[in-house]
Amino acid sequence: MIFPWGTEEGKVARLICDIYNPDGTPFAGDPRGILKRALKEAEKLGYTSMNVGPEPEFFLFKTDENGDPTLEVNDKGGYFDLAPTDLGENCRRDIVLTLEKMGFEIEASHHEVAPGQHEIDFKYANAIEAADSIQTFKLVVKSIARQHGLHATFMPKPLYGVNGSGMHCHQSLFRGEENAFYDESDELGLSDTAKHYLAGILAHARSFAAITNPTVNSYKRLVPGYEAPCYVAWSAKNRSPLVRIPASRGLSTRIELRNPDPAANPYLALAVMLAAGLDGIKHKLSLVPPTNQNIYTMDEEERIEKSIESLPSTLKEALLELQSNEVMSQALGEHALLHFIEAKEIEWDMFRTQVHPWERDQYLSLY
Repeated sequence: MIFPWGTEEGKVARLICDIYNPDGTPFAGDPRGILKRALKEAEKLGYTSMNVGPEPEFFLFKTDENGDPTLEVNDKGGYFDLAPTDLGENCRRDIVLTLEKMGFEIEASHHEVAPGQHEIDFKYANAIEAADSIQTFKLVVKSIARQHGLHATFMPKPLYGVNGSGMHCHQSLFRGEENAFYDESDELGLSDTAKHYLAGILAHARSFAAITNPTVNSYKRLVPGYEAPCYVAWSAKNRSPLVRIPASRGLSTRIELRNPDPAANPYLALAVMLAAGLDGIKHKLSLVPPTNQNIYTMDEEERIEKSIESLPSTLKEALLELQSNEVMSQALGEHALLHFIEAKEIEWDMFRTQVHPWERDQYLSLY
């Protein structure tokens, strides 16, 4: 794909490809290949496609005289604010126009809850195309922001005390032109397939968190009070659980998984979500009742009574959950799993052994 911008030397293009070994076999560590393998599992069960609609969020920070990012956001706007409060509007508009020139069908573009935070949503597509689009989207956002003298970051929680950036993933399975998640005779309009798939997502949510939320910083976002989900539950009428069921039905029937963040590798993230859902379908897992009250107002005793688990609170906890889950291990394959765990253990150990400014603020004078 050729980008709409260029340099004095010429145009700039991007290439997305699958990785193969010299003997022509697929490379086991290729994330795109891992997602394709998961989609083949779905095909064996009769599902011809997994449709995904991602909602990536990002922050825009000012840059200094050297072009390096600062921690100063470029506006003080809030949810759906417009100019002049939303000073990122011009940059966001240019991002949208650039994406449209590249064939993206943009469905929404708006200021998010936190100052300097934005969201641009593009139309759902099959899982491979959606993952390709997420990677392209991130590159375009960063490039256009740079042209505006801004730094765009998909870091999940760049600022303390405000909302972090998520990447909600709307998803459904299709058999040809038929949405396998829809059943007009059901009270909620959800088929047994959708319910089993959702049950699988809930059953494996703690185990795939290391993939959908892959950094130390990811777990600073998954805390109560900032709209990000931290409890394993679902609802059609509530935005505090992990999974929400949007109101649209018919071909638009879908589930919205709300814990993934834009730091995730989209190919791996979609692969483990699909593997979790397919495991629910294969084993006809029963769906627990919905949680239609605000989970953030419940105390621990209430959550235990309703069997509502929490997502992992640290990357280390998430890695332990991932390693102990056979379904996730098979979805990733031994090669990718081992190398992912190794890299993330190094990341966690670097964080664990580092002395952070918070510690100095708390302890240097006190002790």
